[in-house]
Amino acid sequence: MKIYLIRHGETTGDIEDRYGGDYDDHLTELGRKEAEDLTQKVKDFGIEKIFCSPRIRAKETAEILRKGLGCDIEIVNDMRERNQYGIMTGMVKSEAKEKYPGLPELLKDYRNTIEGAESDDDFSNRVHDALAKIAAMNHKIVAVVTHGGPIKAVLRKIKYEFDYKIKDCAFAEMEVEGTKLIPIRLEGIEPKT
Repeated sequence: MKIYLIRHGETTGDIEDRYGGDYDDHLTELGRKEAEDLTQKVKDFGIEKIFCSPRIRAKETAEILRKGLGCDIEIVNDMRERNQYGIMTGMVKSEAKEKYPGLPELLKDYRNTIEGAESDDDFSNRVHDALAKIAAMNHKIVAVVTHGGPIKAVLRKIKYEFDYKIKDCAFAEMEVEGTKLIPIRLEGIEPKT
């Protein structure tokens, strides 16, 4: 089986400079255009089904893909983004820095967990379990529209890089071999330096 892990397009939270994470926001006009461009890029990949995070930005991206690819969408709750920002989720970053001094600095290391947040271990296990269930299904080629965090969690387990820069509508082409995910191609994804 081949799995394309796809990040959603640009969101309103991105341009408002908010702490997103497990938070609902919409695609911007640019985000919709990015998803349309992605559809053209993947239209000949043979994608049979789209699995999708329940967050609005991912669902909007998946719907644009569905229209172009003509396949069904299935929501997978456990492919949602990590609630890394806890009590700061949804806040404009400058306001959060003022209200919670020190917390933004603490979050530069993804392994840290603040009040109200999901631990990285719990998050990573959730994502890997969800992908294992998808991989066990009877499909040859699928897309999973998700967020930067789940894609990073998968790549960290495989490549052991500390962090990745993942552009809007970037994707990781993964081959399933037994219980392993093998990266074939990364488009718009690179290790952070």
